[in-house]
Amino acid sequence: MPKNVLGLSPCFVHLDFTCPLSPLNEEHMLKRHEEWMAMHGRVYTDSAEHEKLFAIFKENVERIDAFNNGVEKGYKLGVNKFADLTNEEFRSPHISYRCQSFELMSNSKPVNFYHGNVTAAPTIVDWRKKGVVTSVKDQSSCGCCWAFSAVAAIEGITTLKKGKLISLSEQQLVDYDINGENEGCEGGFMDTAFQFIKSNHGLTSEANYPYQGSEGACRKEEANPAATITGYEDVPPNNEKALLQAVANQLVSVAIEGSGWSFQFYKSGVFLGECDTYLDHAVTLVGYGTNSDGTKYWFAKNSWGTNWGEKGYMRLERDVAAKEGLCGVAMKASYPLA
Repeated sequence: MPKNVLGLSPCFVHLDFTCPLSPLNEEHMLKRHEEWMAMHGRVYTDSAEHEKLFAIFKENVERIDAFNNGVEKGYKLGVNKFADLTNEEFRSPHISYRCQSFELMSNSKPVNFYHGNVTAAPTIVDWRKKGVVTSVKDQSSCGCCWAFSAVAAIEGITTLKKGKLISLSEQQLVDYDINGENEGCEGGFMDTAFQFIKSNHGLTSEANYPYQGSEGACRKEEANPAATITGYEDVPPNNEKALLQAVANQLVSVAIEGSGWSFQFYKSGVFLGECDTYLDHAVTLVGYGTNSDGTKYWFAKNSWGTNWGEKGYMRLERDVAAKEGLCGVAMKASYPLA
């Protein structure tokens, strides 16, 4: 294969991921794949599946390595548990925030913004250090990020009111058909979850109603409430200042676009894109801050386990030019009241 003056093959220079690996690199990649499979407990049914998924793994790893070795973007990508999934495959089971239609959004209730009177918010907030954030959870292959986002926000406000951190049950929300709008592993809305918890007179604990990663029959006899809320409020949309006022006071559920390839493999740093504003995932904002280079960011708690991102968290760029916020973070945010 011809080389350029720097000794690099044209495939590397032009990032041509179809270019064949040398035997040595192929052997190295096979070893990386075997180690990755062992780490994540991945077992393939036969050699055909192994060959197919190894090819996907190899392409993803090559792209990740090229990104990290290329022009500095302010964040890094990493080989995580999604490494043998194409982006199309990744989108389906793991991205689950079902967007509201224009009609539903236009008919939403008026915003009564409880935190709108905040005039001097702290420059840095990290609710994890205040002991009001439970450990990172994993929704697995159930598309119920809406439940994890809502539950994290309720865990936070309950701790602030009662002084005791309790892990609450996402499974209870997944198992209940909530007004025909939240459909368990098929997606849902955080606001609908808040409405249900208020009308249901509370949400039970994780210990009492543990997560299964799939939809099941609702178990009312096990649903003794461990936390209650009096309602919820929406943050004024497309307003990062208002969102900051809310996050300065409590954990906030937000919808984002989280289906992109770089989001799939985010590892560390302040995420600056690539994403649009098609809301298809839900996370919980647990704080905000400013990087050493002056880049402002949100702390977001995800529900994909600790192998993704910064031990399950992401720093997402804050105060961007677009009023919707990066990845649409300011478009559809809400928080429970207790």
